[in-house]
This record gives sequence, structure tokens and C-alpha cells, in this order.
Amino acid sequence: MKRRQLIRRVATGLAVVAGAKLAGPAVAQAAPGSGSSNLPGFGIPLDRLLKIVSLSHVNDPATTPIFPGDPEFALETAATVAEDGYYLQNVREGEHTGTHWGAPAHFQDGGLTADQLVPEDLFLPAVKIDIRDKAAADADYAVTIADLQEWEASNGRIPSGAAVVLWTGWESRWGTDAYVNADADGVTHQPGFSADAAQWLIDTGRLAERGALGTDTFGPDLGNDDTYPVSVKLYDFHRISLENLRNLGELPTTGAYVLVGGPINRAGSGSPATIFGLIPRLP
Repeated sequence: MKRRQLIRRVATGLAVVAGAKLAGPAVAQAAPGSGSSNLPGFGIPLDRLLKIVSLSHVNDPATTPIFPGDPEFALETAATVAEDGYYLQNVREGEHTGTHWGAPAHFQDGGLTADQLVPEDLFLPAVKIDIRDKAAADADYAVTIADLQEWEASNGRIPSGAAVVLWTGWESRWGTDAYVNADADGVTHQPGFSADAAQWLIDTGRLAERGALGTDTFGPDLGNDDTYPVSVKLYDFHRISLENLRNLGELPTTGAYVLVGGPINRAGSGSPATIFGLIPRLP
């Protein structure tokens, strides 16, 4: 069974299980495997079908880089077990602090906000494009159409509505000044997509009504371009961004999905996120 077919069946099975349990015991008993962690129709525990990896950094004011001009990030103890009987922190941060996702309203006036998207917008087939060597040689490297076509020649067509994830190697700089990589004038230098490459992905349907651009940097644009041409193109329809990713070495080049979580704020421009890579264990 092909990986894409397998993970779609897994997702369908999860929906059946969830629906059966919400409907009540009678329906749950009628769904094979719904009383356990087994996938209906497979009889195989889900953890044997899927490997789940976290693609998110831990948010910590001591290490989390803040995009220039974004709100300060702070964690403050609001209650303790010793004094209050429970432990609680107060969090002050922007919606784009740390690993996060961006909604269309982030760059499109009148675009969809976080609470106007649906779960299907946050569950996408993923491909990973490794540009670590090029990014190491040139911090301002912009992925070209030729780069994407060369990748497809080796790995097959990028699926329609995919999350196209750049692995730049920037995640190794997390918690240091090298992550922002500002020059003497305060200009950030990070690799990203070229505007032409983003337009090609859109025009050819690789980025369809749904889809995402992901990266282990601040965002899909070059760090030194404050006009954000890639983001402006990306955020039509239901497309999203996945930013400040980590652990991309665990994400395969093809065959995985990403599942995007996080608080859904009213009229939100996005959200700090726990983003998971779902990787089939079977060939």
C-alpha cells in the first residue's frame, strides 16, 4: 500500500473512532476496534502504523528568538502548589512567537482568520526540500523554480495542497544571535523562497486552495526583504505558513503529513503551535 493511501486510511480510521466514541457506547461497539487503540479494519495499534514527531521548539523566554519588532515574550508564575494548591503560569507573547503558524489574515486585509479555518486546513501532505548546503554558503539564498523542478526530478511531483517545507539548517542556531543573523545595520539574513518559486507553486497547483510554506527560519521570505513578497502571495484562500520549525531531520523527504495545533484566538492572525509530523511506519 502506498504511503499516501495508508495515511489517508489512518486519518479516516481516526475520524471513525472519534465519531463512534462521541456517538455513544452502542455505536462504538459497532465500529471494529473502537474500544481500543486499534485502527478499524486493520487490527493494528496506531502507534505501529504511525511515527509521530514534534516539529516545534519549546517556548522559553531565555532561548526563543523574537522577530524584530514583535511583542516581548514572558512567562510569569501566577500560582504555586505551595501557596495556591496548583501551579500556573501567565504567558505574554505575540501570536507569532516561537514555532507558529500564520493564517491568511496575517498578510491579507480581509483574509481568513485563525477561527475561520477548519481542521482540514491544518492537516496537509508534507514534502521537505533540503537546502542546508546552499543556505550555509549564502544566508540570503532564495529557492528558485529550478531548485523545485530539480527536487521533483528526484522525488516526484509535489502533491496538490502540500506543505512545502524548507530545511535550511537554521534550527541549529536556535537560542543564539546567529538565528536572527542581523548585520551591523540590524538587517536580518535568513534564507527562504524566491517570489518566483512561490508563484510557480501556486500557478501549478502545488499550493492549491489549501497548502503551506514551512521553514526552520522566521518565515518563508528572505530575512532581508521587508516587503514579504512570498507571504503576500501565499496567504490567499486557506493557505498557511509554518514557521520556526525544528527536528526536520526526522521528517522524511516525502510521504509524511503535518498536523498543526495551537490556540485558536478570535480573529487570530495565527498561533503559537505544536506542529506534528505524522510518518507512516509501513512501506
